[in-house]
Amino acid sequence: MLQVNGISKIFAIGDKELPVLDKINFRVRKKEAVAIVGPSGSGKTTLLGICAGLDTPTVGEVTLDDIRLNALSEDDRAYLRNQKVGFIFQNFQLLPTLTALENVMVPLALRGGNTGAQKQALELLGRVGLADRTAHFPAQLSGGEQQRVAIARAFITRPAILFADEPTGNLDEDTARGITELIFAMNKEQDTTLVLVTHNHELAGMTDRILYLKAGRLVEDKQLKAR
Repeated sequence: MLQVNGISKIFAIGDKELPVLDKINFRVRKKEAVAIVGPSGSGKTTLLGICAGLDTPTVGEVTLDDIRLNALSEDDRAYLRNQKVGFIFQNFQLLPTLTALENVMVPLALRGGNTGAQKQALELLGRVGLADRTAHFPAQLSGGEQQRVAIARAFITRPAILFADEPTGNLDEDTARGITELIFAMNKEQDTTLVLVTHNHELAGMTDRILYLKAGRLVEDKQLKAR
């Protein structure tokens, strides 16, 4: 499903270079759930963005669902993300001028010609417990409600793979637990491959494997559950 080969990332800051990732290699199998953990600044979010095609590596190659991301243009990567990838952000990334219903419909609207978008969005908002909040704007929703909208948006295209960057990072403990349970329940329902970045040990422990990053290097690949 996802193959990462020799990924390194170096950012140029003025006349200096800042290495963030160093020769990362791993594979994620179809329907597998994998957590990426490590100290702040270890390169977790950068790695996730490269895997999702939001960024490109300085060195190395990413293959997603048998498609080499390095060989794609920026427009082609955007098209691939819309067709195969869901993404949940720590800060929700909802469009403030759109209602909850409209935010969930955005990925299908970008595909064009999907007459069932509103029906699907309503069903998903009901699934995440927001059937009575469809007409509310993000500013009228709590953090937990906003993340539920973001989850519905991520799943509306039935993505082959879901990436989540600290999906519970901005939430209180009780809300975070509910969001965690919802992500895994919907992930199981749709047979989606899951790759997430988290500092939440409870969340990481629910996955099949944990990848440990330290100073931009993969230092441990720990299997939690037999397949």
